[in-house]
Amino acid sequence: MSIILDHVSHIYEEGMAMEHAALKDINLVIPDGQFIGLIGHTGSGKSTLVQHLNGLLAPTSGSVYFNGADIHEKDFDKKKLRSKVGLVFQYPEHQLFEIDVFSDVCFGPKNLGLDKKEVELRAYAALKQVGIEDEYFYQSPFDLSGGQKRRVAIAGVLAMKPEVLILDEPTAGLDPKGRDEILDQIAKLRKETGITVILVSHSMEDVAKYVDRIIVMNRGQIMFDDAPKAVFGHYKELEAVGLAAPQVTYIMQALKEKGLDVDTDITTIEEARIAILKALRG
Repeated sequence: MSIILDHVSHIYEEGMAMEHAALKDINLVIPDGQFIGLIGHTGSGKSTLVQHLNGLLAPTSGSVYFNGADIHEKDFDKKKLRSKVGLVFQYPEHQLFEIDVFSDVCFGPKNLGLDKKEVELRAYAALKQVGIEDEYFYQSPFDLSGGQKRRVAIAGVLAMKPEVLILDEPTAGLDPKGRDEILDQIAKLRKETGITVILVSHSMEDVAKYVDRIIVMNRGQIMFDDAPKAVFGHYKELEAVGLAAPQVTYIMQALKEKGLDVDTDITTIEEARIAILKALRG
């Protein structure tokens, strides 16, 4: 099943002097199992868009459907929706509050009304999915490193067994090693479970490395929606709206201009390594 946005617009402070259209006539289909990157400059509408996916915000006009049902119909169960469409906010460690890590991850499934055994089994499985070792289970979450806190916060959403996982800048503030560890774990989880993942990120390198599809937001509208190579092929247009292609794409362009016979639609370091070696051997 899927999430569908049908002519969705969202206006903040409608009718007021500060009225602002954050989303403008968005039509979007998010099918099962995709790894999607959502990019755009600050104020482009990314965060507003993802908050419509689990009903935190309601459209000013248009409709949002989950598994064929309009999520804003009176009898629609939004609590159940939010267990199926999990949203992890930027700096999610600010949401940690329980006395220890295990209790914190138990909080979500406990609120679903599950029995104690099922709650604990889900919490244990989720902590393992994000790579938290048993020795940390009964420590205060506030004693963990930044990367560990981020993993615990993500585990708290995974324990709800969502069908869709939305990550809003999940690696913000982390060092490169911590960033790679988090995203590698998410990619592994997606491969093993088939969960849909939507990654909101300012890092072009991250989205190029991990996602199947990129949605580019600009001024509340979808500017591009395509595979990474196709989107980053429009790097001039991206630059015009404050974005860019991955750095490796520019390097390959420069090598081509210097006479090395390489592809210029390269978006990852591994692709560049293979292409450069091939060109040099040729």
